[in-house]
Amino acid sequence: MNGVIIVDKPAGWTSHDVVNRLRRILGQRSVGHLGTLDPLATGVLPLVTGSLTRLAQFYIASEKTYEGVIRFGFATNTYDADGEPPEEHAGTAAPSASSELALSLPKGQAPGSPAPIINLNLEVLQKLAAQFLGLIEQVPPPFCAKKIKGVPAYKLARRQEEVILPPIQIEIKEFAITAVEADRAHFRARVASGTYMRSIAHEMGQRLGCGAHLESLRRTAVAEFNITQAHTIEELEAQVVKGPLVKGQTNGGQTVEVQEIQTVRGQTDEGQTVTGQTVVDQIKDCHSEPGRRSGEEPAFPDHEGIAALFIHPRQLLPQFPSVTADEPTAARIRSGRPVNLPQLSRARQVKVFAGQTDLIAIATRVAGTLFHPKIVFPPDNPGVGNKTMSLPKRATAR
Repeated sequence: MNGVIIVDKPAGWTSHDVVNRLRRILGQRSVGHLGTLDPLATGVLPLVTGSLTRLAQFYIASEKTYEGVIRFGFATNTYDADGEPPEEHAGTAAPSASSELALSLPKGQAPGSPAPIINLNLEVLQKLAAQFLGLIEQVPPPFCAKKIKGVPAYKLARRQEEVILPPIQIEIKEFAITAVEADRAHFRARVASGTYMRSIAHEMGQRLGCGAHLESLRRTAVAEFNITQAHTIEELEAQVVKGPLVKGQTNGGQTVEVQEIQTVRGQTDEGQTVTGQTVVDQIKDCHSEPGRRSGEEPAFPDHEGIAALFIHPRQLLPQFPSVTADEPTAARIRSGRPVNLPQLSRARQVKVFAGQTDLIAIATRVAGTLFHPKIVFPPDNPGVGNKTMSLPKRATAR
């Protein structure tokens, strides 16, 4: 299948876990995502499938919107709730008396005592949040994927090696503290790509002198996609149809169980013959992704049903105008040849469709009304959407 589907990523899953699960559901390997979410975070994770994985280049700088909670009182080594305090009572020093306080200590508690009870002040926290607006320099957290001499920073941090990352320029377009409750502050933020909300939480704790970390984070929008379009993993799996198992044997006498849809015969890489369903789950479980339970029946995707969950192709990249090509023009574009699109003479790039839903290319204007296809999207593979697909190259013996 070629398309874009929005998943509401559950907490505890990596973005790659979600990609792997959709690969299993669709029975295809060509699946990617349009922006990583930390395991702690939930919310909007756009996934691209088939030839539309090539759309990822247009979403590299996409704006993102978040809601979350910052907990004050102590910092962690990961800057979020998954980490540990760097050292005993780290980040629990008393607030600086020289700064305007967003918190106060209850009566009877000595400044600098371990794990102070924090009482936040909404108005002052809102003023502090305003200091982060606009273009600012931000130091990424040590547990991140940025590389130091070719090594991801998080690998160095896990080995307790020193991690020194240079500051990067980011843009925070909106950052509002919406409520406070004891030692927790709820916020809403709209940021440019590359912004670490973990670092924002950590720096706020540093400025207040009490330490802080990101307790929870939910992404509510990425580019043109928002949380109302997102589907849970359970909703996706509901499109998987289970059927009865049949048994077959390899030439070596090994028994394999596959799901019966249509009996076919094929060969594994080793030349062994297998008989049974053509769709077999071959995607290896990711380290933290819940795998298929022992004895659970394999399944095949109902492509007609799951297709209804995909974003309509004309809603993609709304900044590019759309044009519907006639058959001769579509044929030229599919072969990579330039075409004249006089109705779009002022556009720099356009989406080209054959019919209402078949996105065939992103074309770039080269001169006047002449457009050259920058990216051509091949059609779905023959047989996709049917319940029977080609036999995988390797069968799994059970």
